Amino acid sequence: MPRNFCGLRLFFALMVALVTRDSSDAARDSRTAESSDSVTVVIDAGHGGHDRGGIPGQRVAEKDMTLDVSQRLRNVLSASGYRVVMTRDSDVFVPLPTRVAIANSYRNAIFVCIHFNATQRRSAGGIETYFYSRDSLPLASAIHRLVVGGAPSSNRGVRRRGYYVLRKTNIPAVLVECGFLTNPTEAAYAQTASYREKLAEEIAAGVRGRNSVASASFIDQTRVARSERHSSKHSHKKSARKKRSSSKRSGAEEASAQ
Repeated sequence: MPRNFCGLRLFFALMVALVTRDSSDAARDSRTAESSDSVTVVIDAGHGGHDRGGIPGQRVAEKDMTLDVSQRLRNVLSASGYRVVMTRDSDVFVPLPTRVAIANSYRNAIFVCIHFNATQRRSAGGIETYFYSRDSLPLASAIHRLVVGGAPSSNRGVRRRGYYVLRKTNIPAVLVECGFLTNPTEAAYAQTASYREKLAEEIAAGVRGRNSVASASFIDQTRVARSERHSSKHSHKKSARKKRSSSKRSGAEEASAQ
């Protein structure tokens, strides 16, 4: 076989190998981009504006902490290639239906709501993560596992409950309670920039790993919530009956006195 023909065969073989490798690299890069660029993360900083969050007399305003963590989370996720949408990016009040409408306006998206807890019992502490729809459990499990693993607070578990922003969203949605601002120790942590940055990084890691973490066991509080609503309605009806009965007795007594 002529030497120049052998050289041509070798040249074409090398060209095919290079094209194949470039195609493989492009496909891998495409898959990497698809895992982040095509996913929109809607971040919801709880409360805002006239709604400070927490309980009356609480020293640390929840709305400030949630906004700061949310903005840090946006920065971390954006650096990882995710498209990020904020329901609020300043100290303004956004009604719950508006927050849900923003989340539902995006396809192939996930919704992460940032909150801090509060109670009259100063010793109460810990981190808990809420979800409602079953397709939100993997996201809740991943975020909770990483946040709890990177925080000094106790683990209050993953919980299922029908909060409005979880119940009304059509995409995977979670609500992260990042600790108790009424607990002196946890409030001190929350007021440090390094800790808020750590929370943002761990939540972001949970978003990235949402499809690789086994779903956690959870506490189902939906029945408790329904029972509370039923009890509240029952008490309201009972109170109304008492008022009507009291009014009738009062009328009868007035008539008798006249």
